Amino acid sequence: MQKKRKHFPRKPSSKRHTIEHGKNEFRQEKSLERDVLTYMYGNEQAVSQADIVAGLKLDRGGQKELTVLLANLVEEKILHHTSKNRFTQGKQCNLAAGVLEQNPRGFGFVTGVVAKGDGTSYSKDPSVEASRMGAARHGDTVLVRVFKVRQDGRPEAEVISVLKRGSDRLAGFVSFEQNRIRVTPEDPRFPFSVFVDGTIPENLQAGDAVIVELADGQKETDSLRGRIIEVLGDPDSIDVQMRLVIEKFKLPHVFSEEAEQESLQLPEEITESKGREDLREIQHVTIDGETAKDFDDAVAVIKTKKGFRLYVSIADVSHFVRPGTALDKEAYERGTSIYFPGRVIPMLPEKISNNLCSLIPDQDRLAFTAILDFDRQANVVKKRFVKSIIRSHKRFTYTTVRQILVDNDKEVRNAHKSFLTPLKWAGELATVLQKQRKERGAIGFTLPEADIGLDEAGRIRSIGRAERNFAHQIIEEFMLSANEAVAETFTEHSVHALYRIHERPDPVKVQEFTGFAQTLGLHLPKHRQDPDWFGQVLDMVKNSPKEYVVNNLLLRTMQQARYDMRNVGHFGLAATDYTHFTSPIRRYPDLLVHRALQDFITRSKENKKNLSPESLKEIGPFLSSRERVAVSAEREMNDRLKVRYMQDRVGESFDAVISGVSGFAFFVELLELFVSGAVTISELRDDYYIYDPKHHRLVGERSARMYRIGDLVRVTLLDVDPRRNRINFTPAKE
Repeated sequence: MQKKRKHFPRKPSSKRHTIEHGKNEFRQEKSLERDVLTYMYGNEQAVSQADIVAGLKLDRGGQKELTVLLANLVEEKILHHTSKNRFTQGKQCNLAAGVLEQNPRGFGFVTGVVAKGDGTSYSKDPSVEASRMGAARHGDTVLVRVFKVRQDGRPEAEVISVLKRGSDRLAGFVSFEQNRIRVTPEDPRFPFSVFVDGTIPENLQAGDAVIVELADGQKETDSLRGRIIEVLGDPDSIDVQMRLVIEKFKLPHVFSEEAEQESLQLPEEITESKGREDLREIQHVTIDGETAKDFDDAVAVIKTKKGFRLYVSIADVSHFVRPGTALDKEAYERGTSIYFPGRVIPMLPEKISNNLCSLIPDQDRLAFTAILDFDRQANVVKKRFVKSIIRSHKRFTYTTVRQILVDNDKEVRNAHKSFLTPLKWAGELATVLQKQRKERGAIGFTLPEADIGLDEAGRIRSIGRAERNFAHQIIEEFMLSANEAVAETFTEHSVHALYRIHERPDPVKVQEFTGFAQTLGLHLPKHRQDPDWFGQVLDMVKNSPKEYVVNNLLLRTMQQARYDMRNVGHFGLAATDYTHFTSPIRRYPDLLVHRALQDFITRSKENKKNLSPESLKEIGPFLSSRERVAVSAEREMNDRLKVRYMQDRVGESFDAVISGVSGFAFFVELLELFVSGAVTISELRDDYYIYDPKHHRLVGERSARMYRIGDLVRVTLLDVDPRRNRINFTPAKE
């Protein structure tokens, strides 16, 4: 009979087992440490060990580990042990919370940092290496511990915990792999894949754009699980691209049922309202682009014995959108309308923006009117603001006004005889206003914009230079004048309101620009920290090949304009007082300005809560951030469409200007199409090129040939990558 073999448990004697066992212990210890630090961050008061045990619901084994861990954290000065046997954050704790901005390469930065404990503040956003990211994803609100500050002032941190997920959904592209479906996120800042669970939508095709909802509680970030909640379709469709941008920037784009109901309950027509000044006989006109759908401003100019009287009438959105309503709350969350080629995400429902508050010709409309009297030198001698009822007498386009005032087109002028004189007065006033503004030092940047034309299917038909003529300048000058007049009123009477401020440029950036200008051979006037100096620099390069680059780089030295309750003036406009009054249909700050102005002229306190210093202190930064998101989304949408437009033009050559130079490529902007792209050094095959960062150029080692920022070059389209929205060029053959 065969003897039964005894089985003994395997001894943990192997080196591998010892290493794995050590790794597991380290992971458990780090996990407990993160939990403890998260608990400490959420409790501003000193806590006992028993408080931590209860807060983390630790078992006996966890309590033993906690005792050892607390002793270690106190020794490392991450925690402080008080005389009353309690714990607080120590000198080396350095906990802070913020939003993770992840780079496609894995690392990231934590923005909007809020510190507790000793209140340490940082001049730069903390950086987080990919290996210290934990389970955090782009857009999450995270708790980090700063463990080091580099010599350049950049803090280095590790993620302790995810305080709030940025989103549980994302957009991506479908691929089929054996028996499973993979979704690759469209946004490269999510460097992982999502594998699909649940019901598979019918007619799902490889390459389709979809939106997936991520399953809860997942900690691994290499690959996640989720379910498809919407199939968007072909990524080459402009509407699909629009949805992808909406998902990437988390843009609110569907009105709630409550907001829609409030909109439906508004009247279908305007009835004359008591207490309003009747300005229907004043010959107001609207001047907008050919494709404009909402007309929120109308103007009229009358020549007087002493100068001019200007009427700037703005749609009275505040009459229909009341504080605290669902419409108001959603408008605030959006902050602004967002405009894509042929598409718009409105701040307010169509009934308001395209009907009740659109100054349609020959229709009575409620308005808020600025009535400004000027002398012949365009100085304001009197200003008055009234709630009014107006009637637009004509809808003009910029092109038609140009044909009347600049081209003197006889046929067009004959068709609009009754408006020729008031339009002539408008041109005269705008000319004097523009001259005065330039003399006081307002900076006139001249950066051309792209005009993207679409066909009926929503594909790009053409890309050209957006026309900017004297008619645009007329409206711009009148809107600036109204905005300044309202802001001056707020300042003169100490009204609590939002100003549009633009602070002085960063001196370090200006110094860098002057150094760069010397490499272009520009002999700049001695620098002064006033707008006039910047205007002189722009005049030096006007109508030259360097104009685009100098305008672009000089603009980068500027601070971002923003909304604030503090009035520090507007540097770019050389204005001591400035606000936004003229577009409440599409900008929420303007709606607040209307409410503040209404309270002032009626001595009412209706909006006191919304316009208190405490509320404005929070409102200004939030609305500034919404504006920046809108600008980024609009720019991204344009870039996506440009990439798709260029797909069929591979092999064609174009004239371009070098807009930037780095160690691996130089970047170009096509002169006629306003399309950007790169020429990598690997494409410069005639020589070995060395990067000269001081002079912003690449220099051939043998030939001494240079590619410098600002140079005009001829390039050939090499390839287009629509998934990564990249366009690559190569030098054109001579």
